[in-house]
Amino acid sequence: MPKTLFYILPVVFAIFVYWSMDNTQQPLEWDHSPEQILQLADQLITEGRELDDLVASTADNASFKNTIAPIAHLENVQARISNQITFYQHVSASKELRDASNEADKKLREFSIESGLREDVYKAIHAVYENELDKLEGEDKRFLEKVHRQYERNGLNKPENVREQIKNLKQKLSTYALEFSKNLGEETEHIWFTKEELEGVPEDVVAQFEQENGKYKMTFKYPDLFPVLKYAKNPETRKRAFVGDQNKVKENGPLLKQAVETRAELAKLLGYENFSEYILEERMAKTPKTVMDFLVDLRDKLKPLGKQEIQNLEKLKQKETGDLEYYVWDHRYYHNKMLEEQYQVDEKQISEYFPLKQTIERMLAIYEKIFQLRFKQVENPKTWHSEVQQFSVWKTDSKEEFVGYLYFDLHPREGKYGHAANFGLAPGYIDVKTGRKVYPSTSLVCNFTRDLAKKPSLLKHDEVVTFFHELGHGIHDLLGETKYARFHGTSVSWDFVEMPSQLLEYFCWSKDQLKFLSGHYETGEALPDNLIDSLIKSKNVNGALFNLRQLHFGLFDMSLHTSVDGKVDMDRLWNDLREEVALVKNGGQTTTGYASFGHLMGGYASGYYGYLWSQVFAADIFYTKFKEDPFNVKSGLEYRRKVLEKGGSQEEMDLLVDLLGRKPSSDAFLQELGLQKASN
Repeated sequence: MPKTLFYILPVVFAIFVYWSMDNTQQPLEWDHSPEQILQLADQLITEGRELDDLVASTADNASFKNTIAPIAHLENVQARISNQITFYQHVSASKELRDASNEADKKLREFSIESGLREDVYKAIHAVYENELDKLEGEDKRFLEKVHRQYERNGLNKPENVREQIKNLKQKLSTYALEFSKNLGEETEHIWFTKEELEGVPEDVVAQFEQENGKYKMTFKYPDLFPVLKYAKNPETRKRAFVGDQNKVKENGPLLKQAVETRAELAKLLGYENFSEYILEERMAKTPKTVMDFLVDLRDKLKPLGKQEIQNLEKLKQKETGDLEYYVWDHRYYHNKMLEEQYQVDEKQISEYFPLKQTIERMLAIYEKIFQLRFKQVENPKTWHSEVQQFSVWKTDSKEEFVGYLYFDLHPREGKYGHAANFGLAPGYIDVKTGRKVYPSTSLVCNFTRDLAKKPSLLKHDEVVTFFHELGHGIHDLLGETKYARFHGTSVSWDFVEMPSQLLEYFCWSKDQLKFLSGHYETGEALPDNLIDSLIKSKNVNGALFNLRQLHFGLFDMSLHTSVDGKVDMDRLWNDLREEVALVKNGGQTTTGYASFGHLMGGYASGYYGYLWSQVFAADIFYTKFKEDPFNVKSGLEYRRKVLEKGGSQEEMDLLVDLLGRKPSSDAFLQELGLQKASN
């Protein structure tokens, strides 16, 4: 999940905020031309250099007020413009706008690198750090600590020639990341199948495929790919779909390889043993050893259960085909078959109870109750695409108070970001000149099917879970109550950022909430008890294999970034690790799935472990505060105020201790995975 597009650039950009009579804030405007996007980027950069000059000039009499406060203020006011103009590349239907947005992103990243290596600016900041740190408190102190550390981690304590090398390496990494992302966004690869080859795939899915000469075009977008992998009876169809998806965007493979080598070189210049050591210094885990101990311990605990799960799936395949060989492209199909045959979970039938429009309304109602919020849909919104929905969001626990704007962009289209993610469009903060709160905007970007002529878009249960997950990020982004944009909402440690969204996933497995969420698209009836009971029983079916798959990704990531020189045989590592850790056979296929592993170029380098790491905290909070009563408003408000509203303004462990009354425990997480019995 790319969680935000916020770049910390010390720039000046005056934004006049228009306030309406009811104390709401006018929404963002989305009428930029390609030329305006590039002009805004240039203006941000020009004014950024002016600010750097101003800060550098304070070196002899540097203080928080004349040195740090201007940086903080200008980070605040420029964030929404930089976020917005770089967001178009992920969602605009216009290739010209996407290209301009990508170019603006490149310019801003390059300037950020240049700005972060100015020794004269660092000297002024360091003077304040030496003279005033102990006199500050709260967000002011944390801001100074973070800014000072940011410059030191850029190598400002290194000789000038080394700093120049650091600058060049960072600019290379920026270019690689942008190109990687653009290639993924522009990907249009596909496979043509006959109707016979698609036997078993739901008719409403096949009906959305483009047809030509009696064949059906399956793209690698999730609404096309996943049903084929899950339902196609022909194993060769599943194999072609899986291998094709794994091998898409071939040009990204060399980019990742170059990035990994460049990261290793950068870490060495900065005085670290490897890139992972450099990255984890700023995370909750702190060291590669802590992460590897966590991942290896979890792998060892899960492996026996995973082997048992594989054996059960192999028996299903043998019963159906007589073949005992179980391949990676078989997994979704036989997992789904097990759910249907042994747990009576018919995903197609269950999806009939989750029409998209109704699910949105009821999902928002759950968030409204738990967190005491109200969502008001904006009629005829002016956004980046006609399909986008916009909501104004309000707190309701005391008096009604405006929170910010939420956008839903839910359907696939050419050139659009192909997965599901939350993008922070504008952080909230307190304007230091007026003392008034500036409110945030955030967007969920997903790829659900569209309505058909005779049937609305129906969500599979796992898509409902995905929706709850991403809205968990969105709510975190909206509810921030911080002074500085730098700490707003999801601006927390990357191995904590998934926790709020993972916590909300649990709410998709509660009987009462499933009753409330569901309603058949024809009759309006809620999911019957037998389907709910079967669904809940199925929650952790093949759960060890699911988490071993996550461990494959996490260990692959750590193997790349603990390498001293970054020279790793990625093909071998990717494929061998999958067989060794995820326990599924590659069937002699060497695939390059790492070329579309966007996390490794989108902020999660040496950080993918965070998905598993933060589940420990999510499980502990849910079991402690919500398991007995998921609709508990008291717990919801306590969690909102002690965690969500704090953003990154305090150490994450301190937030957890404040909420739980103790340090977090892994007991609930292990219990959830079936690795530990519930304590009495």
